[in-house]
Amino acid sequence: MSGDRILIVDDEKGIQDIVSQALKRRGYETICASDGDSALDLAFAAHPDLIILDLMLPRMDGWEVCRRLKSNKETALIPIIMLTARRDEMDVVEGLELGADDYMKKPFSLAELVARVGVLLRRTRMTEETRQITNGDLVMDIENQWVMLRGNSLDLSPTEFRLLELLAHRFGRTVSRDELLGRIWNLYGGDTRTVDVHISRLRKKLDDNKHPALLIQTLRGRGYRITWEDKP
Repeated sequence: MSGDRILIVDDEKGIQDIVSQALKRRGYETICASDGDSALDLAFAAHPDLIILDLMLPRMDGWEVCRRLKSNKETALIPIIMLTARRDEMDVVEGLELGADDYMKKPFSLAELVARVGVLLRRTRMTEETRQITNGDLVMDIENQWVMLRGNSLDLSPTEFRLLELLAHRFGRTVSRDELLGRIWNLYGGDTRTVDVHISRLRKKLDDNKHPALLIQTLRGRGYRITWEDKP
């Protein structure tokens, strides 16, 4: 039995109930909120292991809830799966840029949602043998989940850390979007936009305006690779 605590935030009681029941059958503990204000209160009080967050909420929308959680050091590392009934891709992009780790569109597969919960929880708790990745002025401690660039610590989310780890393991070589989607999100043949948004956020955190620059290059139709490069 898992014992992990999941906060479900949705203003539809029916969705709360079916998601809660499905998670409880897998051994998770669940707590629920119906609006943004209550979601924040519960997140800070109960410190859940993961949050399932609907975007369209009364009193405070899901984007603002996500922004506040990710900007507070007490809750910043709690993984968030966003739910949206809207079809505008920019809604999804905005959520990911605010720090959400994954998203699903309504109506969603209950089995897939439960599977994604498991993937995110495993990723955030991933315990591996102690090792470091070192390349020039980049140092990554895999077990303790920290990164130093030119002696400065980088504040990366668990998803961003995993992305950088996979790219750094094959420094200078191309890693495809599909492989990143499969290795990190456990999705195969899905929407690689999720990868692109997280790569964009990671790029910004690696840009310290020093030389040589640590760049994540996009190879059209192939994927990404990380490399050192002198800026013009």
